Amino acid sequence: MKIIEGGVTAPKGFEAAGVEAGIKYENRKDMAIIYSEAPCVAAGTFTTNVVKAAPVKWDMKLVAESPFVQAVVVNTGIANAGTGSEGMNCCRETAKAAGKLLGIPENAVLVGSTGVIGPQLPMDRIKAGVRKLAEAKSTELSSGTDAAKAIMTTDTVHKEIAVSLEAGGKTVTIGAMSKGSGMIHPNMGTMLSYVCTDAVIGKEELTKLVKEVVVDTYNMISVDGDTSTNDTLLVLANGMAGNPEILPGTPEYEEFRKALRYVNETQAKRLAGDGEGAKALVECRVINADTKENARKLAKSVICSSLTKAAIFGHDANWGRILCALGYSGASFDPEHMEISYQGARKSILIYKDGAGVDYSEEEATAILSEEEVRILADMKLGDEEATAWGCDLTYDYVKINADYRS
Repeated sequence: MKIIEGGVTAPKGFEAAGVEAGIKYENRKDMAIIYSEAPCVAAGTFTTNVVKAAPVKWDMKLVAESPFVQAVVVNTGIANAGTGSEGMNCCRETAKAAGKLLGIPENAVLVGSTGVIGPQLPMDRIKAGVRKLAEAKSTELSSGTDAAKAIMTTDTVHKEIAVSLEAGGKTVTIGAMSKGSGMIHPNMGTMLSYVCTDAVIGKEELTKLVKEVVVDTYNMISVDGDTSTNDTLLVLANGMAGNPEILPGTPEYEEFRKALRYVNETQAKRLAGDGEGAKALVECRVINADTKENARKLAKSVICSSLTKAAIFGHDANWGRILCALGYSGASFDPEHMEISYQGARKSILIYKDGAGVDYSEEEATAILSEEEVRILADMKLGDEEATAWGCDLTYDYVKINADYRS
């Protein structure tokens, strides 16, 4: 696998664009499109929130029932959630407008929205934006970047990635774009994440891989403990690489799985690190747990702890908060037989061992907690399973951003 330049337009046959449509924001791109020259098989995972936005319902139906998909249209500023039947009509009208301009069926057009819950979409602007997107789309890498920027809300940076690998003598490429900064506590995917590949792979195999990789990538991040109404991960494969079909039990399948995992883990970490107001990416790695599920529970409990997040923001080596978060995770362990360490870029320090804190330098601990990436290692000494979760620190700016989000 090689890391290459670009995002969703890196794979063969994919075009993209980002344009200004004036949905909510002024003087910035706020609508995006991804279009494939060839029909795609699609797989996806979606929010587990009982309150699902209209685009989530639309996409779930298409991924399950449509014979193929070929485009995705996304808007920012308004989430199209809590909008009733009118919200579903907006999805249908968007897909119909895009389908007509692109020459594809409306049930081949996926839609996505992100932003404020409640308001209805201004369909005159949406339809005008769709026309702009259809005219602007291209295979240029810069067009993929424009699309990645257009789906941002409170994100401080756009998030895209592309990798390539060999499969049956052909070069297969995977490219992605994602957005998310607040209301991030997925139990499926993340706010919005779109992955494109030119691989030849069946829908059943792609679906299985997507459900597999999401568990230890997007499902292991949290910014604020709020699971969004719009969380969506979509993976589209158009087969234009011309490789022999990727099948389970083959080396190509394993390489594709690793590449797909890498792309989604990288994007998940970027989302966690760009949490609203965040100054640091926080990683908790749990090792030597008794079961994989318990390792996941323990790691995620730590990165979800508001007290731990606040301590990291203050560069305070308050290991009691970590121990407490491990204790209420729902996983059983012996606090008298385990260790906790802080890990920096160049140094690791043990802070807790077998029931009590140990002597360590507060200055060294503060230095580690002042880095842009803070790592916590918990050795449970129970077995050989491990898991990693990612979050961010909790800053004053998080409250400021969300106190006046609608205004």
